[in-house]
Amino acid sequence: MDRDRVRAFADKVYADTAGAMAAGMAYVGTRMGLFRAMAGKGPMRVDEVAQSSGLKIRYVEEWLNGMASAGYLSYLPATQTFELPDEHAYLLASDGTDHFMGGLFLFTPVLLTVAPKVAQAFRDGGGVPLSELGAEGVEALDWLNCGQYAQRFTSLWLNAVPDVLERLQRGGRVLDVGCGVGRVSMALAKAFPRSEVIGLDPDETSLARARAAAAAGANTNLSFIAQTTRSLAANGGFDLITACDCVHDFATPQATLGEIRALLKPDGVLFVMEPRAADRLEDNQGSLGTLYYGFSIFHCMTQSLAQGGAGLGTCLGPQRTESLVRQAGFTRFERLDIKSATNLFYAARP
Repeated sequence: MDRDRVRAFADKVYADTAGAMAAGMAYVGTRMGLFRAMAGKGPMRVDEVAQSSGLKIRYVEEWLNGMASAGYLSYLPATQTFELPDEHAYLLASDGTDHFMGGLFLFTPVLLTVAPKVAQAFRDGGGVPLSELGAEGVEALDWLNCGQYAQRFTSLWLNAVPDVLERLQRGGRVLDVGCGVGRVSMALAKAFPRSEVIGLDPDETSLARARAAAAAGANTNLSFIAQTTRSLAANGGFDLITACDCVHDFATPQATLGEIRALLKPDGVLFVMEPRAADRLEDNQGSLGTLYYGFSIFHCMTQSLAQGGAGLGTCLGPQRTESLVRQAGFTRFERLDIKSATNLFYAARP
C-alpha cells in the first residue's frame, strides 16, 4: 500500500468535508445577509459586522473565523479585521443578478436533509419526491436560476431563434413546461406583452409562489396551470414551448416530449435548456460534474424514480438529449450557440 497516496486521499476527504462545512456557513451568510452587510465596506471588525447585519456577535465572530479559514473572506491579523473582497461580493452579495451564486448555498443544505431517505432508496428502490424538499426547497430552486432567467432569457438566449422572437413580438402563444416558480414565464410575459404565456407545472407549491410573484408584476397575458402536457389542450398550438432545466427530470421523457411536440404549431420551436454535462463520465470529472451528480442523486434522479420514472439524472448530455427528442418525433434538432459556463441550449422543431 502506498502510504503517500493514503495521506493524500485523507487530505482530500478533509477538504471535501471542509467544503460541506463552508457551504453550510455560506448558507448562513446568504440567508442572514452577512455577505450583503460586508459588501463594499472594506476591512471590518467583528462588532462592526454584527452591528451592520443586526445579528448576535458571538455567532458572527465564529462565522467570520470560519469563512476566513475557508477563503471566502480576507483576514488582516494586524488589525483583526475581516473583508469581503469585491470579486467575492460580485458572486455572493449580488442577489437577483445573472452572476449570483448564493442559490447554490441555499440548495445544498436542503438536498442533504433528504439524504437518509435517498440512502434508503438505494436499498429499497423508489425515490424521494419533490414535495419532500418542502417550501424551502422550492425557494432554493428559485434562487439558483432566477437572475439568469430574468436578465438573459429574452434579451440574450432567445436571440438564437430569431424567427420565434419575431413571432412573439407580433403576438404568439408560449408554453413554459415545468415552469416551477415561473421565472421564465414572467420574463416572457414581460418581454412580449402581445403574446399569451402559460406556465405549466404539476407542483402546487411552486405555482403558489409563481402566482404570487406574477400578481406583483401585473402581467395580464400570463397564467399558470397545475397540469401536465398529457392533459393540456393545444387550442391551436404554441409558437414556442420552453423546457428549462427539466427534461432530465421527466418521469416519462419520451412520452412527455411527444406530447410537447403535439402541442406545438407546425412551425413552432421547442427551446430546451439543460445542465452543461458531457456525454462521457471522464469528461464530467471535476467540480461542476461532482455538483451535478450530487444534484442528481439527491433531487433530479430520485424524484423521477419516485414517480416510477426513468431517472435520467442531471448529467443527461447532448447525445442522449438529442436521441430522446428525435425519438419523440422531432425532425430537426440543433445545439444553440449560446455561451454559458453551466448550461447547454437546444432548439427542436417538428
